[in-house]
This record gives sequence, C-alpha cells and structure tokens, in this order.
Amino acid sequence: ARGLAGLSVAFGPWAGGGVAQANEAVRQRLRRGPLPEMDPGLAIQALGQALDGPDALLAVMDVDWAPFAAAPSPFLRDLPEIGELAAELARDPGSEMALVAEGELTRRLTGLPPAEQNRMLTDLIRSGAAAVLGHASGDEIPADRAFSDLGFDSLTSLEMRQHVGLATGLRLPATLLFDYPTPAVLAGYLRTELLGDQAAGETAPSARPAAVDGEPVAIVAMSCRFPGGVRSPEELWELLASGGDAISGFPPDRGWDLDRLYDADPGQDGTSYVRGGGFVHDAADFDPGFFGISPREALAMDPQQRQVLEVCWEALERTGIAPASLRGSATGVFIGGAFSGYSTSLVQTLDGTGGLEGHLMTGNATSVLSGRVSYTLGLEGPAVTVDTACSSSLVALHLASQALRSGECELALAGGVTIMATPGDLVSFSRQRGLAPDGRSKAFSAAADGMGMAEGAGMLVLERLSDARRNGHLVLAVVAGSAVNQDGASNGLTAPNGPSQQRVIRAALASAGLAPGEVDAVEAHGT
Repeated sequence: ARGLAGLSVAFGPWAGGGVAQANEAVRQRLRRGPLPEMDPGLAIQALGQALDGPDALLAVMDVDWAPFAAAPSPFLRDLPEIGELAAELARDPGSEMALVAEGELTRRLTGLPPAEQNRMLTDLIRSGAAAVLGHASGDEIPADRAFSDLGFDSLTSLEMRQHVGLATGLRLPATLLFDYPTPAVLAGYLRTELLGDQAAGETAPSARPAAVDGEPVAIVAMSCRFPGGVRSPEELWELLASGGDAISGFPPDRGWDLDRLYDADPGQDGTSYVRGGGFVHDAADFDPGFFGISPREALAMDPQQRQVLEVCWEALERTGIAPASLRGSATGVFIGGAFSGYSTSLVQTLDGTGGLEGHLMTGNATSVLSGRVSYTLGLEGPAVTVDTACSSSLVALHLASQALRSGECELALAGGVTIMATPGDLVSFSRQRGLAPDGRSKAFSAAADGMGMAEGAGMLVLERLSDARRNGHLVLAVVAGSAVNQDGASNGLTAPNGPSQQRVIRAALASAGLAPGEVDAVEAHGT
C-alpha cells in the first residue's frame, strides 16, 4: 500500500528445531515424504539470494523428486528432474512407474483368477501401508484390520492415498481409507476400478432380499450371560429345571460403598433396604485383544458393550456361522438396553478421566450397544438400540422380525443387556418401596411383595424360516407374529392400562394368525 517492495517466502521444513519438528508425528511424516529437512545455513543462504531477486513470492525447499516422478500432475511434468527420473523409472520393468505407464498392473490382474487378483492387490496395499507406517514389510499389516487401528491418522491416510494412486494410476478420493477401511476391502475396490465390468458383477453387494409379508421368523441360535454363573442356554435350562437360586449379595468389585449401601429403613436416602439381587459377577471379565480393542478403550467401555460383543459372537458361532464371514453382509443388530452410569462411576473411581476422554463418549453411548457389534463384525444391516424400559429386548425382537420380513436384512441378532454399574436403580426403587425385601420376584403369587433386580445379557439369531431351512440351520423356535403399542394418556406415566394390554395381545394374535384358544402358555412379568 505504501509502494514499497514486499517478499513472501514459502519455506519447506527446516532442520535444527523448526516449527515442523514440534510434533513427533509430523517429524516422522516429513522424513518419509518428498521434502527433506533443510540445512538452516543453506536455507539462510537461499533467503539472501531471494532478497536480491525481483520476485515477490517464491518457494524455497529441498525436494526429493523421485516420489513425484510417476505423478501425472501437469505442473511438474515439464521439470527437467521429473523428465529424467520418469525416463529412468520407465526403463525399470519392476517399478511402479512402469506398471502404471504401460498398464502392466491391469494386464497382470486380467490373467489371474479373482482370488489371486485380490491377493496381489492386497499385498500391494499392505506393502504400501508398511512403508507409510515405517514397518519392515507388509507381513506386519493384517489384511482385515482397519487402517485406523493400524495407526493411520489424517496425514498418513493422505500419504497412503498418494502411494496407492501412484501404484495404480487411479485418481482416488482423499477419504479413501475411510471409505474402504481395511486392506482387504480396499483391494476389492481397486480391483473393480482397474478391471471395470470384469470384476463389477463379482464384487457387487448382494441384492436386498424381497419382502415377504407374514413369513414366520426362525430363531436359530441363542447365547447368554445370566446370574448364578449361567454362561449358556444349557446352563440356564439346568438352573430352571433344578429349581436353582441365582440371587446373591452385592458384587464387591464395582466400587460400591457396601458398608453404607444397605439400610433396613426404606425411607433412608441413598440406601437400599435389599441386600442383593441377580448379578453377573464376572461382568468385568473381557478379552479386548480378541475383538481388536485396546486395553485403554476397553476400560472406557461400558461393560454392557463388552457383554454384547461376547454374546453376539457366541450366538453366531452356535448357528454354525463364522462371525468374520458376515463382513459386508446385510445382517441387522437390534439390542435392548439403557445407560448404565458406568462412565460416571469410572470417573469417580479414577478421580478424573484418567486420560480416557477420547473413548468415554463412544464407550458409553447407548446407541453404540448395537453400533459396536456392527462395526466390529463389519455388518451393514440396520443397527438399532431400543430403550422401552422392561420391554426393550422384546421390542428389539419385534423390530428385528419386521426387518427380516420387509427385506431390510437377511440375518438378524436380537436381544438385550443390563449391567448395573452403579447401585442407583436399587436406591431409586427402594424410595418407591418397589423392591422385594429378599430380592426375589414373586409375580402373580399371593406372596408377592415387590420385585427383585437382576442383570444379564441374552442374544438370539434370527432368519426368515425359508432361509433357515435352505441354510440347514437348526430351528429352535418360530416367531409367528408380534405387536407393540403404548397406553397413551392413561392413569399415570408408569401405571399399567388393562385395555391397552388387551389391544396389543389381540394385535399379536392377528399378526400370528392365531385364535386365543390356540395359545398353550403365557409368560409375563410385573413389577
């Protein structure tokens, strides 16, 4: 504005403690990149020359031109260094430049069976990922592990995108590693892009199953974690058949102040007049490495999420399905659950967040009860967490059945979970005088004096009956129909309403095509 000369210099990274070295991740990234750190003395010398020149804007940096030699960018194509290196690389038949320039990569893929095509591309991706992350070889990169779990961040993801683009000659989106999150999945995408119609039919997602109104839904497997040490449906049946008792004292490993929690006076604030309930005493046991979860993230995770992962995995195995084989399938997850208070308890126990802030939100969000399963197993059907209080898991089953009949999914996991991370519900129901003093429910008995609180996790695997028969799965039971409703403006927010319950029973019978006289047994619960 004053008519004086100005000079703007865009410097590359300096050695010797420059701004680019303030962060170790950035330093490692730069050392792998095409812009080596400049000697400060040489950079100052270049600045002196720039001050004597006529330019108002220039860039000063040391450049390793080799990584750019295979780039199709028109901005670099005419530089003499690029021309010389490109010619040299093209003469090397094994170089990525030669593979791209001559279309050799596509030709090699065309002559291979699909499995070998995927293997070749997966190996190329794994080798590139190893180079970006600083590993010795691609053998250290699992093909089915998410790039984020391998250590890729925003910088290295872009670097990987550039590497894959150079190796294949494809123009790739900046979100490449987010859209195709594992080497195996990315290989499938690249195969389709390189081979076009040849691969498109083989890699296209399966068609959505057609809707079939009224088809029964088959329960083909079960899994569970319940009080009394029950860890399987067989153990649950044995407990019931033997008339066993699963009620126990409060768990000692949850940080509860057991000395102050119990008080026989129902009116005493902050206490429970019940000494126990139905507890899963090994609810804290979990193998995070099995599910690809770090110990730090596992600590921040609500135990309900951990239990759900275990019972979903076991239920699928009991079906005869390898859980990993469902990746990319239209499998739905429908789970009944509610906030357990675990994050609050954890922060109090640690006297702070203990450096877990990055995992606390996803580790304790109720929606993630279903989303965690879908993410871990790579399932692409609906993922729904349902909270309708005591009926949550039944409503989850209802929604799963509807999704199967409508074609939203071809397989479904449906169930529910409750783990009491805090004694808050015991205290609240004590103030309502809603608990049985001995901790045991006696619904519909003349001795009924309240409810007993308990916890656990249960999971079902569901298919349409025709699919179950075609797949050779054992049918444990059939859901002929179901229905849900709400009391509406009844006599109190939580008060039961007889006519509304009659209406939902009639709707369920109509859905199943049954008359009341065809029902052999009724199971119910009541607070």
